[in-house]
Amino acid sequence: MPKNNLFILVDGSSYLFRAFHALPPLSNFKGEPTGAIVGVVNMLNKLFSDYPPTHVAVVFDAPGKTFRNDLYAEYKAHRPPMPDDLRVQIEPLQQIIRDMGLPLIIETGVEADDVIGTLAAEATRMGMQTLISTGDKDLMQLVNEHVTLINTMGDIRTDAQGVVDKFGVSPEQIIDFLALVGDTADNIPGVYKCGPKTAAKWLAQYQTLENLIEHADEIKGKIGENLRAALDQLPLSKQLTTI
Repeated sequence: MPKNNLFILVDGSSYLFRAFHALPPLSNFKGEPTGAIVGVVNMLNKLFSDYPPTHVAVVFDAPGKTFRNDLYAEYKAHRPPMPDDLRVQIEPLQQIIRDMGLPLIIETGVEADDVIGTLAAEATRMGMQTLISTGDKDLMQLVNEHVTLINTMGDIRTDAQGVVDKFGVSPEQIIDFLALVGDTADNIPGVYKCGPKTAAKWLAQYQTLENLIEHADEIKGKIGENLRAALDQLPLSKQLTTI
């Protein structure tokens, strides 16, 4: 397959929330909210104008629980419910995306991130370049020589070096990094009081979470105690953060 093929994967769920919070409330003549719809459509049009794709897919989270809820009942348990004036825009937005001729993917039992990861891996296998449009840091783990992320809010593209510059770890270490720091938004437990700098320092020294766990006794001070207290839970945190 020619190397100039560009596969754009759009994180539709990320677009939805960002558009909803970025724009003032808008409505149609019936009084129905439309701000998120207008925002997402504008974002898609600009993305495809700036980066004309040869292949594209827009991926949304499906309603309901995923396999991560089966692994950990508290996963995303603290998130507030979606606002009603956002929820009612999802179905019409998805229909507009279909009417634009764009492939729309919604897969039950998994998250949009998982679908994006699967498609990006397949595109890499086929020799394609993939551009993932998202604001989700979890997708940094997918970055490689064939896969780049773009945050359209600031037109910021992130390649492998960009991941290192931002987090202090390589894309291959992002899963371990996220497991160590945890994620309050997703309610994924990490090591208590382990921030990004500490996680990056540990991974620079020990390379992997598994190796760090094996050498946990070498970590001194209170943070070392916190690490050892989290040893039983860290493999689960890694499972939850893995796309």
